[in-house]
Amino acid sequence: MSFLYYFSPAVMLNFVAKINIMKTVYSFLICIYCFLSVNAQDHSKLNALPNSTVTTYFSGGHEARARQMATRVENALAFYQQLIGFRPSVTILLLSKADWNSYTNFPVYGMPHYKGDSTLIVAAEDNEFWKSNLPVKDLPADIRKQAEKIYSLPDGSFSMQAFFDLLAIHELGHAFHNQGKLKVQRKWMGELFCNILLHTYIAEKEPGQLPALTLFPKIVINGGTKNYEYTSLQELEENYNEIAQRYPQNYGWYQCRWHAAAATIYNADGITAFKKLWTALQSEQNKLDDAEFSKLLETKVSRSVADVWLRWERDTVK
Repeated sequence: MSFLYYFSPAVMLNFVAKINIMKTVYSFLICIYCFLSVNAQDHSKLNALPNSTVTTYFSGGHEARARQMATRVENALAFYQQLIGFRPSVTILLLSKADWNSYTNFPVYGMPHYKGDSTLIVAAEDNEFWKSNLPVKDLPADIRKQAEKIYSLPDGSFSMQAFFDLLAIHELGHAFHNQGKLKVQRKWMGELFCNILLHTYIAEKEPGQLPALTLFPKIVINGGTKNYEYTSLQELEENYNEIAQRYPQNYGWYQCRWHAAAATIYNADGITAFKKLWTALQSEQNKLDDAEFSKLLETKVSRSVADVWLRWERDTVK
């Protein structure tokens, strides 16, 4: 089962109208981890990327970026095929703003998402969401210097493109657990799984991109929880749709926690954590209660993965 949820255009456009770090970038995260259904479309308006092992279509004028995206996805697919012996089917659509509405009714240009469980839709151009007001000047000095280095553009402005481009691999993770028939047991595990897949690939194959992947979640987590209605995993499990739709900032905080947890898991156990997690979730098809699930993670995967559940409250920055 996919844990990608639907959003109405009215809700999303309400987020767009409030451009600031605590609303805009959180809405980024929500959109990234959500799926919006679209009608079947042919690709006649797009160009097919030649000599690509991943089926890729792109808007005119963006072949170089399409090649870059297809190469990253292919490298991730090849990496995990060697690690776990499985390769999901995936098609990439790299779209200009002009072509966006022809292939998705997702209301905000720039949000990576899936059509069904096999088509990845990504933006070809930098855009207002990626360039939104990241208040670098308001950050602590050490974090500000890092943000200026990682997210700055030649003209002195800022864009989150480096972060967004990597999150396409998170979406690829949903293709892995959906098509691989994994029983992820919990909604939070469906998202954590994708972030472990993302972080493991980047750390192993593109380590130079780790700062872009990890800095923003660190900024959010260090901001504390005083503005959030929900903070526990049990609350998320029981109120997933409500949190995603009514408390977008709160949902973004959870996603940042899962990004940070994925980094901790990789640092503790390397690539073996993902491999064991894949095997455990594929092998255990029965619904487990909390005690059984904790035992599965601790005995069949690793303590670092089990600790996401067991230490969640203790590790929360208030």
